[in-house]
Amino acid sequence: MTPSRRLTLAFAVVVLASCHATPARPPATQPRTVSTEPRHTHENLNAVLRMQTGAEYEAATQQAYRLARVQLDAALADPAWTAAVEQSTPSSGLPAAIVVDLDETVLDNSGFQARLVADSTPYRAISYTEDAWNRWCEERKAGAIPGAVEFLKYARSRGVTPIYITNRDHAVEDATRDVLARLGVPVETSRDTVLTRHENGWDASDKSERRRFVAASFRILLVIGDNFEDFVAGTRTSIADRTALAQKYADYWGTKWIVLPNPTYGSWETAITFGETLPEDPQSRDARILELKNRRLDLKR
Repeated sequence: MTPSRRLTLAFAVVVLASCHATPARPPATQPRTVSTEPRHTHENLNAVLRMQTGAEYEAATQQAYRLARVQLDAALADPAWTAAVEQSTPSSGLPAAIVVDLDETVLDNSGFQARLVADSTPYRAISYTEDAWNRWCEERKAGAIPGAVEFLKYARSRGVTPIYITNRDHAVEDATRDVLARLGVPVETSRDTVLTRHENGWDASDKSERRRFVAASFRILLVIGDNFEDFVAGTRTSIADRTALAQKYADYWGTKWIVLPNPTYGSWETAITFGETLPEDPQSRDARILELKNRRLDLKR
């Protein structure tokens, strides 16, 4: 056998052996290694992307406002109809209004939420501050929630006054009005229909006093918002109590109360930490909040 044929035969043996060899496997008892290193992400990343890129999100907001239009017509046809639990006196002789939240109901602030995600660090769960929010408001960069402007214009065409109850600070009301004007949102000029926090003694985030103020002069046909406290008082409590409160008003949802989707923030977050004394140190506080949130996960085991 020539040297070249011997080399060819040896190579073939090696190839055949490798084809039939059993791949090495770790012992069955070898534990799986799970990394405990924090990932550089932000708990709001998916939520913000859904708002900014999800066709489903836009479909949901359009759907909500189309339902609002149907229910507005029904309310106008019923003189006894009122959507405000604060409207305790007869209201059939009052002019018609709707009470509407602004942020994530009419105004799209996902750009601000995106900044919080982009500027976050691996260890920060919460990067929101009131100062940062007010600076965003002053920038006047908010967009419109799909379906909102068209519905509000329709309400106005039916002789219904939109009244905006917002927890934006009174200090940024001028900036807020500028944004509404730029987006074509109808705002009544003969009276104040943008009711902000820290205006007229309304210092609480609870909006019931402002709804009561509106109910004294208008028959409120619909309440539209993205947060439970946009509709009724007493929502900053435990998860169980909030669930019971939502069930108490089950007949209002989708008829007199229209809810917009908001996956990024809301009073539901405070329910998760309700009754908990949180650390003052920001990093420890964020770590505790994340721990409490993870405890609430229902794995359906």
